[in-house]
Formats: sequence, structure tokens, C-alpha cells
Amino acid sequence: MKELPGANADGVCYIFGACDLGEMVFSPGPDDCVIAADGGYRHVVRLGLSADLVIGDFDSLGRPPEGETVETFPKDKDDTDMMLAVKAGLRMGYSRFALYGGVGGRLDHTLANIQALAYLSKRGAEGVLVGGGMAVTALTDGELRFDKDKRGIVSIFCLGESAFGVTLEGLRYPLDEATLTNDMPLGVSNAFTGEKSRVAVRKGTLAVLWYESPFVVWPERNLFARG
Repeated sequence: MKELPGANADGVCYIFGACDLGEMVFSPGPDDCVIAADGGYRHVVRLGLSADLVIGDFDSLGRPPEGETVETFPKDKDDTDMMLAVKAGLRMGYSRFALYGGVGGRLDHTLANIQALAYLSKRGAEGVLVGGGMAVTALTDGELRFDKDKRGIVSIFCLGESAFGVTLEGLRYPLDEATLTNDMPLGVSNAFTGEKSRVAVRKGTLAVLWYESPFVVWPERNLFARG
């Protein structure tokens, strides 16, 4: 069995789900890790990548692939295959995650993958879900800073009951220490303005969605001290 990689401060854990990727090219670095969640293994093979781990219940692939490091789970389980992959990456020590093939297809799976982002965020890790020309991340008790070259729509949603101290700067519609709730989409359809911008939440978790190329430009992320 291949030895699983250990985390590096500069490393990214790339996780592939089964949804369509479009035309993408990936070049993981030596400090990165590639995990295939069940049917996501087809993308790994098509892209000519080497999987460090293939994980899931294999209801999509039909059976575990041979010659790979595999973790097999029963079909009756609490975690989705993507969540199993996220937890595996955390166990390896990674704190930065890029999730591909997790948008589109079944809406419930897309929502489950956004919840996986919240799971990462609440544990101090950084995750971005990429697909359909969009990127999604979750932010807990912290801030994101975008460069002035970012363009297009950006939307902000509350992922818990309430998010307090929400501040939006450099966007078309600013906010200052506002409270967002999960039953009012106040943050939908904002926009970058060609200026440096900032999304912050003092207490709570936000989902932040923006237009993105297949190659994620990670926004600067800072976490606030939790008292």
C-alpha cells in the first residue's frame, strides 16, 4: 500500500467528486494531495493524475479500483463520499482544500458539499468548492480579502441561524456590522467594483460565492481570535 502523504504548510488537498468538471487541467505540486471520492476517480484517471487515496462506498464506480490505496465504506453510512474525503484530508494534516466535481447534478449533493465547507471552516481549515464557473467557500469568525482585479457577482449567505458583525467593503452594496440570518437572502447578487474588497463576519459562518476560473485564486483569509 502506498504511504499516504503528510501535510505541508504550502500543500493543498485536491478532492475530486463525480460531477462534471468541464475542461480543466491540473498540476498538483509535490506538497499536494489528491483524493478521489468514489466516482471522482474517473476524473483523476482522465486528467492523468495519481491518486493518493480513493475513498467511498463505490456505488458509482461499481467496485474499488485495483492498484490504488483505497478506503472502502458501506453504502449505509452517515457521511457522503465527499465528506469522507474531507475528513481523510484533515487526518493527513491538510488545512487547505480544493473540491472539484461537487457542483451540479443532484442539488442535495451540492448542498451537502457546501456543508462540508462549513465543516472545514469551523475547524480552522480553508475549503473552496469549484464548479459551473463559480467558487464557494465558507468563512467562520474571520475575513476574506479580494484583489481589485476580481470581477462579477459575489453573494453572501448565512450558514447558521445568525451571523453577527457582517461587514462588506469595496463591494457595490456595503454592510457595516450587520446581522444576517438563514431566512433572508440579504447578501445575494452583490458585485465586485474594481477595488480591493473585504468580506468579514465577527461571529458565525458565511457561505461566499463568486465567479471563478477553473484555477482558483485563493482570497486572503484571516481568522479572528475567538473569545
